[in-house]
This record gives sequence, C-alpha cells and structure tokens, in this order.
Amino acid sequence: MSEPTSTKVGHALAKGLGIKLDYRNPTAAPGATPGDSTYSINSADDYLEEEPHAIEWVRSVIPSGRQLINYAWSLFPFLSWIHRYNVQWLIGDLIAGITIGAVVVPQGMSYAKLAQLPPQYGLYSSFMGVLIYWFFATSKDITIGPVAVMSKLVGEIVSQVWAADPTCHVSSKGVTSGTCFPPEILAEALAVVVGGIVCAIGLIRLGWLVEFIPLVAICAFMTGSAINIAAGQVPNLLGETVNADFNTRAQTYKVIINTLKYLPDAKLDAALGITALFSLYLWRWICNRMAKKQPHRQKMWFIIGTLRVAVVLLFYVMCSALSLLSYPRTADAAKEIAKDHWAILGPVPRGFQAAGVPKINSHIVSLFSSYLPAAVIVLLIEHIAIAKSFGRVNNYTINPSQELVAIGVTNLLGPFLGGYPATGSFSRTAIKSKAGVRTPFAGVITAVVVLLAIYALPPVFFYIPNAGLAAIIIHAVGDLITPPNVVYQFWRTSPLEVPIFFAGVLVIIFTTIEYGVYVVITTSLALFLWRVFKAKGTFLGTVKVHSVVGDQHIAGPEGHNEDSKQVGGLSDRTIFLPIESSDGSNPDIHPEQPYPGIFIYRFSEGFNYPNANHYLDQLTRTIFVHTQKTNPNTYKRPGDRPWNDPGPRKGQEVDMNDTRPTLKAIILDFAAINNVDVTSIQNLIDVRNQLDRYADPDRVQWHFANIKSRWTKRALAAAGFGYATPAGDPHFKRWKPIFSIAEIRNAAEAAEVEENQRRDTIRETEEGKVPHRDVDSIGASEGSSNGINDIEKSKAYGGTTRTAAVHGLNRPFFHLDLMSALQSAIRNSEAVRVHRAPIHGAVEENPVTIMESEKGAGVLSEGKVATGDN
Repeated sequence: MSEPTSTKVGHALAKGLGIKLDYRNPTAAPGATPGDSTYSINSADDYLEEEPHAIEWVRSVIPSGRQLINYAWSLFPFLSWIHRYNVQWLIGDLIAGITIGAVVVPQGMSYAKLAQLPPQYGLYSSFMGVLIYWFFATSKDITIGPVAVMSKLVGEIVSQVWAADPTCHVSSKGVTSGTCFPPEILAEALAVVVGGIVCAIGLIRLGWLVEFIPLVAICAFMTGSAINIAAGQVPNLLGETVNADFNTRAQTYKVIINTLKYLPDAKLDAALGITALFSLYLWRWICNRMAKKQPHRQKMWFIIGTLRVAVVLLFYVMCSALSLLSYPRTADAAKEIAKDHWAILGPVPRGFQAAGVPKINSHIVSLFSSYLPAAVIVLLIEHIAIAKSFGRVNNYTINPSQELVAIGVTNLLGPFLGGYPATGSFSRTAIKSKAGVRTPFAGVITAVVVLLAIYALPPVFFYIPNAGLAAIIIHAVGDLITPPNVVYQFWRTSPLEVPIFFAGVLVIIFTTIEYGVYVVITTSLALFLWRVFKAKGTFLGTVKVHSVVGDQHIAGPEGHNEDSKQVGGLSDRTIFLPIESSDGSNPDIHPEQPYPGIFIYRFSEGFNYPNANHYLDQLTRTIFVHTQKTNPNTYKRPGDRPWNDPGPRKGQEVDMNDTRPTLKAIILDFAAINNVDVTSIQNLIDVRNQLDRYADPDRVQWHFANIKSRWTKRALAAAGFGYATPAGDPHFKRWKPIFSIAEIRNAAEAAEVEENQRRDTIRETEEGKVPHRDVDSIGASEGSSNGINDIEKSKAYGGTTRTAAVHGLNRPFFHLDLMSALQSAIRNSEAVRVHRAPIHGAVEENPVTIMESEKGAGVLSEGKVATGDN
C-alpha cells in the first residue's frame, strides 16, 4: 500500500530541510523488531506503547459541539435548580434575604463614605449586586455589594487621581475646589472597566489564575486593610474630624498619630460612637454565649445577633431625630448640626437619582489605569476566597471562572443605576450562611428590602450619626483581622510564609493598600519561584520493613508467621527511604545502597528549565564523590587530560586501591514530575554524555520510574532514553530487560474469581482439608498469591487467565515503580559483569532474577522470569 501524497510531500520537505525523521533506533540492535525475543514475553501478551501526537493535544483543547453547548449552559447556573424550587427553599431564602437586607443597608451607606461617595451610592451598589448575582452564581452563600476594602481602595484611587490633577485642589478634609472630576464619575467608570476585565477572565475560563494568590497573602492583605480602615474611622468615631485639620486618608501610622494628637478636640460624637461600638460587641457576645448555653435555640440567638447592626443604628437614629427635629432636612442644616451637636449623614435623595449611562472615555480611564491591577486583584481575591471557604463548609463546589463572570456582569451593569465596584462580603456571607439560606434566590429578597429602603427610608437616613456609621465599619472590619493563633498556625505549617504576612501588613500600614497588594503578591510569587529554582532531590536507599500490630507480627500472604521471609508480602517488604533521613524517618535506621554503583534519585518538584541544572548538579556531585572512574588511565599523554580534571598530583600514581565502585546505573523517580521541556531534556542529555565519559568504556544505564505523562515519555524517548543503547562491547551481545506484567480481566471477572476462591476455601475448611481459620484472611491471602501461579495459568501454559505487559515493551527502561527499575538495573549490571568475566578472570554467575506478580510486588522466581527471552 503506497503512502498518502501528504506523507510523501512531508518526507520530501523534511529531507530537503535536513530533518532526520528516523533519528533513533529504540531496539539498540539493527534489524530487531517487535516480536523479537528482546521485545516479547512468551508467558504474557505483548504491548507496545504508542507515542502521543500533537494532533491529540490540539483535539483535546478544541471544544466539541457538545462542550460548547455545556459551556453556554454553564453561564447560567440557575437553570439547573430553578425548576426544582419549592416552598421549603423559599422559607429559608426569605429569612436569610430579610436578615441580609437589614445588614446591608447601613453597611452600604457606611462603605460609600469610605469610597468618598454620597451614601446613596452604597444603596445602589447593594441593590444591583444582590439582584444580578443570583443569575450567574455557583455559591448560595455569597452576597455581592459594597465591601470595606474595595470601598477604601476606591477612595484612595479617587484621592490619587485628584492629587495628580493640577487643576484640582483638595483640602485635608477632602473638600475639593477647581475642576476636579466628581468621585461618582470616577467610581462608575472604574466599576465598568474592572467589571469588563474580570468578566472576560471568567468567560475564557481563566479562574484558575486566582490560585496564584496564596492564603497567607490574602490574610495579610485583609489584615492590613482592616487596620487601615479601622484607624481611619476612629477620628469619625470621636468627632475629631469636625474641627481638626488632618487627613484621615493619609498613611495609617500618620492617622493613628494624629488621632492621638487631636484627642482633646473630641466632641459629643465620641459619646455616640463609643457607646454604639460597645453595644455592638456586647450584643454579639451575649448572643454567642446564649447560643452555647441553649443549643436547641442556637438559630434563634443567631438571628437575634445578626439584627444588632440594624437595631443599634435605629436606636441612635431615634435619639438623634428626637434631638434634632427642629432643624430642616437640608445640607446646610446638616453642617450646622455638625458644628453645634454631632455630625450626621445629611440628606439622602429618594429613588435612583444617579440612574443613566455611566460617563466613560479614554481620558477618564487613563486617570486610573495605573491602579487597575490592584483593583482587579482586590475584586477577585476576597470574593473567590470567601466563596471557596463557604463552599467547603456547606459541602458544595464553586466554579471560580463562573464566579468571575458573576462579579464582572454585576460591575458592568451596576453603574447604570449608580453602582460602584462591588464584590463578595465576608461578614454578610457568614450571616447569610448561618441564617439558613437555601439558594442564590435569597439575593432577590435582599434586593426587595434594599429597594424599600431606597424609596421609603431617606427621611430617616438624614439623622444617622456619622459616629454610628463609623462604629458599624469598625465592628465589621474587626473580623477581617487575622487572629494571632492563626498566624502561629501559619508558622507551624510554613515558617517561610510568615514574613510575607508581616511584610504585607506593615507595607499597608506605612504606605497604601495598593502597594500592600503588590508586595504580598510579588513576594509570594518570589517564594514560589525560589522553591522551584532551588528544588533539591534526594538519593534513596533500601530498607526491609516488617508490619506489626502491637507485638504481633502480621502474617504474610501464605499465612506465615513472623518467620516468613517471603519478599513482597504484607509482612516483609522492601521500601525506599532517603539515605540522609531527610523525610523525618528514624535516623537510627540507615538505608542501604541498593547495589554498588547504582543510584536512585528522586525529584522533589517539577523538572523544568528553572531547576533542571540545579537538580543535575546535585546528582553528578554526589556520584563523583561516591564512585571512581571506570578507567582512570584513560589519557595516554598529559596533554590529553582536560584542564578541569586535576588527576593525581605530579609524581604520584593513580590510587589502584580505591574501594569505591564504578558507576553502573542511575534510576530517576519521576513521581513528582508532570511534564518536562527542551531545556531539562537537553541538560539530561549533557549529563548522560558526561557520565558515559566518566564510566568509559562502559555505558551508564538510565532507568525511569513512575512516569505519569505520555508526553514526558515521548520527550525522554526522543533524547534516547527508555531503551538500551549499544554498549560497544562484543561480549555484551544482548541486554535482557525485566517487564512488569498483570492479569487482563475486568471488574466483574475479578469479583467472580475472588468469590470462587472464597467458596473453595470455605468448602476445604468444612471438609477439614485445611485448618479452620478466618475465611476472610484466607481469601485475602489467596487474592495476593504468588505471581508464579498466575503466570502458569497464562497463555503460555494453556490456562484461561491472560496476562500482559503493563508498560510498553518498546520502552523497557520506563518502569512501573522503583522496585522494578532496581531489579532491571541490577540484572543488567550482573549481565555486564558476567560477560566481562573472561577478560578479567572467571566469575561465578549468581544473578538474582526477580519477577513481579499482578500486585506489583517482587517475588523470587526459580526459572520463570518475565525477561525478554523467557
């Protein structure tokens, strides 16, 4: 059959470009083909592993029609549960929705002031957040709306934009003059831009990018921001900002210093603010204590506790209104009240007065473009961290990419009603979860509550004391501070990450939240890269272990007691441990070198271009220390010796009494490696060539265990690994690989065989053919019986059980596990020793041949070996 025209054209083009298509000979012997004795096992079915092709990868990443339909369906998760909505769910959502509504109204207005916006903008953002989110939500607990950290960042961005505008003049109290952009326009434009960015990230399903931000970085950012926000609200709590001339939006340490400096200027606001803050904490403490004392009424006390913000604020509004009823509800009256009594919120317009198309153009975007990375990061990390946390608590899984779509759409549409950047709130999400929310539809209930507040309560909002709002903010952000015990647990878990935590907190305190975000992200990534670049492998040795329960030695597969010596059984087995006991194993137990001149090296991280050289330098250094050159007298003349090979000192001869072994084989454990690249493979080739010169005239064997990726096997095979190369020795005619084989049967057949074995055991026990003992133990023992018996039942012996090679026979140096790799390395080393015996003198051949059963355990064999010719 002739080749396709495309193949002929491709081959001709490759020949013209000098590309060698047949660049390797996996058989290591010209003319050998699959089916040759080297590549076949008479007692088992052959298996040749095919390499992956680029077209496979392309097909795996290009979505099919069905996947596109599933993608479109996944954009609206509510479609999967809305048709099952019932009355019981509605009751839970009503309770949770109304509860959150009572919390989000005062919080929304408070956070709007953090963003330097009129209080009604907090209500607009709250309404749009809870109304839109449920369409796209994969979390039932999350509540999207204004949050303290994002609001504070918006306020800082507005201040920075004003400071950079020479035509805008801002006083220390935040009063603007000149041609300053209104903060509402900047906030709405910022919401649209960051919403578009986040939505795009979610639509192309890149939500996994959030995983680059570790938990410690998030905690540092939240803690520093909470301290920053709380410190900025203390002057409002004490009424110092009415007459004091200092900026509460300066660096945190300056705000704290000025707060202490202007304590004598505190006004009557302090009485309202301090008592309000004390009442909030006292209320929570009482409810938590009563919930512990009365577990059967725990939910009741929780609901009462969540109402503390609304009730306390309502109480102070009543006190304020009763004292100020004689004043008209105007902006000028609010200023007069602030001078004579205490600062109040002032007039709040009824309805959606800011509804309309947000004003956005290239000039406005350019004003805050440098702050977009920080805004996007803050928008993402708080929401995703909260969603994942409550998903784990309530036993459901979120889709990070879909959550980004939800945030993005919310911020894209919110500004059309006056909203500013909003994301998930930790405090409201915790309340919503404990209130018994059943579905994301609870957000619609909350939206109704906020809508009623927007239209029915503006006259009441006029009398809200600013000190009361400051108390609410301080009370809310206090829960964002990471407790010392959690920091201590960070130290116990990963000491290197604790400095990142403190660095992030200190940077936020002494600079801004924006810089703090950049510091925690960059230092976390730097630590990650440092760990990758400086990854250190371990050399492994063998240790024979025995399983015991108390003082009782567990019997082996054949029911033997502690005197049983069966290799690979449950009782006695060989394991691999770091020679230097770097894994915390008992230092009094010394792992043995598996075989003179054979080294087992385990990678601890990935094997890619950043760390490949570091790994292999460690490998070669250790090998040179613990081995000697195979032929130290390689150089006939002094000038033939390389400049970097010192050799023996002048006048001294080569030490012929060196007891160190020569290098024979290297076994690499790829269990921790998912992929490789060109650089790492090239470094491996260079080391192979270096060690071949070191072991000349022999060739170093390279064995690989626990390779998980077909692409990794392809890369290694392309470099000449995975199969034997000619040793250049006429006495070494043929290498004999050892393969791992297993039974071929499906789950039903396996269950049937096990049941038949169990019945036979019961029958023999009843007939007295075997001593009466626990049948389950017998079944378990027989289920892990000697691999020799299984082979004898295979096709080579006319039985019904079929066995086959687990890995491809064309890649004999890619092994199932370390044990099979070690067996193969030892056997080939013994073969080399035997074939070289006529040169150096007669050597008694006493190789240990080992075969693996279907369980993967090494079993001593007396003649039936799964080698290339047997």
